[in-house]
This record gives sequence, structure tokens and C-alpha cells, in this order.
Amino acid sequence: MRTWREMRGFPLAVQLLLVNQLGVNTGFYLLIPYLATHLGENLGMSAAVVGIVLGVRNLSQQGLFIIGGSAADRLGARGVIIAGCALRTVGFALFALGDGLAVLLAASVLSGLAGALFNPAVRTYLTQEAGERKAEAFALFNVFATTGALIGPLLGSALLLVDFRTSALTAAGIFAVLTVAQALVLPARKVEPTGSGVLGDWREVLGNRAFLAFAFAMVGMFTLENQLYLLLPDGAREATGWDGAAGIVFLVGTVANLALQLRITRRLKSRGSRARWIAVGLAVMGLAFVPPAFSAGAVPVLASALLLYLGIMIASPFVMELIPRFGRPELTGTYFGIFYVVSGVAAAVGNTVVGWAMDAGERGGHAWLPWVCCALFGLASAGGVAWLRRRGSLPALAEPVRERAHA
Repeated sequence: MRTWREMRGFPLAVQLLLVNQLGVNTGFYLLIPYLATHLGENLGMSAAVVGIVLGVRNLSQQGLFIIGGSAADRLGARGVIIAGCALRTVGFALFALGDGLAVLLAASVLSGLAGALFNPAVRTYLTQEAGERKAEAFALFNVFATTGALIGPLLGSALLLVDFRTSALTAAGIFAVLTVAQALVLPARKVEPTGSGVLGDWREVLGNRAFLAFAFAMVGMFTLENQLYLLLPDGAREATGWDGAAGIVFLVGTVANLALQLRITRRLKSRGSRARWIAVGLAVMGLAFVPPAFSAGAVPVLASALLLYLGIMIASPFVMELIPRFGRPELTGTYFGIFYVVSGVAAAVGNTVVGWAMDAGERGGHAWLPWVCCALFGLASAGGVAWLRRRGSLPALAEPVRERAHA
């Protein structure tokens, strides 16, 4: 109930963006986790071809975040959000209707490009609309995103009892509804000129050394978040011998998120700097991987998942709130776009290291190795943010200049 009351306190546009994120994650996780199985088992494609299709989707999204961010700054976040959801509608529909490699590659490119467009644009629009309550808005955003990430796989599993095409068309239908809702509800905002060309915007953001240092320091956060889909499910299956154990991890995490996210953000917002709590959250995320490193069984894995979710709840809203403060309001989308490019590449490298540690630990009988590796990632990121804070390299609490002028 607290979540709904808090949500109703925001403008209608923010409320729609929160529901939008629930739908985006539901539609995405309804389809994508099962795509590889469909390509390999239903269509008979080789592992190499499956890897190409999935890799093209991921590359199209991760590599083009900067395009989506710049488009949000120059064309307005509203139009970019609508275009992104419309493209994903088409991309997911192609997954349902096409069996040929060319069609599947086109579907991968369109669905990846869609994410590259609306991800930074949604965060830009939320920043613009939330006013002084950005932390609470991004806390709610996290709640709705986490809930969608739970609902999606459950719904996808049920729809697969019919067939994959039913799942894909359902996902496409969700994005179609979101597209129409955004076109009807989201108000257009006046787009402020950035004062330079696109390349000039990129140079300005990439020349912000404090911002780049912060983006690289966040590698631990994104690497460890991804372990919700790699190391933790594997640990849960190993501990219980049950393939469905990973679902329990997500369920417990979602319940904790619904119960605690807003309380944590509200309480911490008024107690010290945002950067300090980001560092604390990253440290908690790192320490989350300590219990399974020293004790086998389901309880340590569950404790790890709960601590990881707690660390994310502490850090994530303040990270999202802090990013636009590094530069001019006119470049909010560009900052988000470049942040996700940097963090995406860094997290891919981090996941490769964790995957190597999992294989090496299994071969050498050192089951603790990947867990310790993740703990070090989190603690290193926490140390990096704490160091930047001590140097005074991170933005202060004050609102951007344009918002102060309206006060």
C-alpha cells in the first residue's frame, strides 16, 4: 500500500513511466530467457548461430545507448520512448513470425535498438518530471522493474506450454499497449538546445573525468546485479538439486524490494551524502557473496540473494539520481547513455571474469572462488566511490541550476 500511495503522489507522466517499466521488464523477461532454447531446439540452429543472434541483440543495445541518450536530449525524451517501444513491438513480433536467419537478425537488431532508445530516454524523462523527489522516483522505478523481472519469466514459462510464438506475440502486445499509452498520456516537453553538435556533446561528457571515473567505479554494481541471472541461480540449483530454486531467489528478492525499497531510500536520503550511501550499498553487495563462499547449502545462497537485493536497494536510486548532476540539464540523456555504454562494457568484462572463476573453481575443487571474486568486485567498487567522494569529485546535493531557477 505504501508503494501505491507514494506512486499517486507523482505526476501522471511519472506514474505511467513506472507502469511502463513494469511492462517493459515483464515483456522482456517473458521472451528473451527462452529465445536461445527456441532457436536451438525448435528451429534447429547451431550453437554458433544462436550465439550470433543473441550477440547481435546485445550489441545493438549496449553499443547504441549513446545514440538513445543523444536523441532524448535533441528530440525530446517522450518521442524517443514511444519510438523505442514501437520498435520493440515490431522486433518481438518478428521473433514470432520469422524462422529465417535474416528475419531473426532483423528482429535482434530492432529489439536491441529499441532498448538503446528507451532506456536512457525513460531515465531522462523521469529526471525531468520528478523534481526534487528524484531518489523516491528511482526507488519506485526499481520496485516496478524488479517486479516485472519476476512476473516475466513466470508468465513466459506458462505461455511456453502453448508455444514460443504465443510468448513472443504476447510480449509484442505488451509493448504495443505501452506505445499507445505513452503516446496518449506523456506530455511533450520543450527541448532545450545543447549549444553544440552531437559530437560536441559527446566530447563534453567524455571529457568529464569525474563522471567517467564514477562510471568505471560502478562496474561492481552492474557485474553483481547480473549474478542474479548467473552465479546465484547456479548456486541455488547446486544447493537444492532443483532447477526451480532460482525462482525462489527472485521471489524472495521481489518481496523484499516491495517491502523495503521506499523505506530505505526515504530514511537514507536525509542521513548523509548520496555518495556515502552508494559506497555502503556497493559494500553490502560485495559482502553478500561471502556466506556461500564459506558455507554450502540453500540458506547461505538465500542470505546472499537477500543481501544483494539490499545493497541494490541502498545504492541504485542514488546512482540514478547522481548521474544527471555531473553536467548540464540539457545533456541528461547523453550522460545516461554514455554511463550505460561504459557500465555495460565493464560489466561484460566482469561477467567474463566471474564465468572464468566458476569454471576454474569447478575444475580445481574450489567452489568458493567465484563467490570471493564477486565479493572483491563489490568491495573494490565501494572503495572507488568512497575515494571519489573523499576527493570531492562527485556532485553535491544541490539541484541543477535550471531547477533552482524555477524554485
